[in-house]
Amino acid sequence: MSQLNAVVHSVTDNNFIIRQMTIDDLKIALSWAEAEGWNPGVDDANNFYVADAGSFLIGELNGNPISSILVARYSERFNFIGLYIVKPEYRKQGYGLKTWHEALKLISHQSAALDTVLEQLNNYEKFGFKSAHSHLRYQGIINGKIAEDVIDLKTVNFDQLCRYDSQYFPSFRPLFLKTWINQPSGQGYAVVNNGELLGYGVIRKASEGFKIGPLFAENKEIAEKLFVALSTYANGSQIYLDVPDINHQAISLVESYKMQLVFECVRMYTANEPSLDWTHIFGVTTLEIG
Repeated sequence: MSQLNAVVHSVTDNNFIIRQMTIDDLKIALSWAEAEGWNPGVDDANNFYVADAGSFLIGELNGNPISSILVARYSERFNFIGLYIVKPEYRKQGYGLKTWHEALKLISHQSAALDTVLEQLNNYEKFGFKSAHSHLRYQGIINGKIAEDVIDLKTVNFDQLCRYDSQYFPSFRPLFLKTWINQPSGQGYAVVNNGELLGYGVIRKASEGFKIGPLFAENKEIAEKLFVALSTYANGSQIYLDVPDINHQAISLVESYKMQLVFECVRMYTANEPSLDWTHIFGVTTLEIG
């Protein structure tokens, strides 16, 4: 990944600068996300920072952080924008738009993707984003169990995992995956048959409860095995899963366990959406960095 070496300055307000985040800045931005009810993972600062820290930006007014945005530049064909936040008391004053424009400079005219709440659809459409489908967040308490053919994800060949993951994520992301599957407050499981990886999932502790993501599987049966295995890690706490609404088998799975729909957002792209088989994507990794 290329890195942003210099401070990025706003051109119209000498008291407001936009610069590259440190990991401590990212922790601040994630605390804002928690205050907004986004329920980030407790390890997400470290999880996210490896994705592309050089394009994570923080806006400071008189030395105080007031805005944030992450641009994960996975490849020239897939850049993901997230954690776009302005502290409430500084909204509608132009700081968010300045932060947004600096983020777009980092990807020039390359394609970009994001997840947005319904209320912001029109704003992103002005910048060329088009709606593709929705992601539905489901919540529930699951009595988990681990089937005999479900194995610890860390025992899977890592190169094999990366290749499998890249079938259902629009880019090859080994640095991110290495951190994601080894995060301190998380657990991953996989199903392998005759040496073939048929699905995997990760669950991590969040500010509230636990979040599963990603959950990729070759069919609903394997997805269910992984889902209930991952649920054992929550030990009776609330579980959250972000499901693409175009995967009807995924919706059927979570609803069969009486999970409740609690939130909806829309996936948007500036160019043609990546060619992914969403029937195998039972849960996306995150809404913050794809």
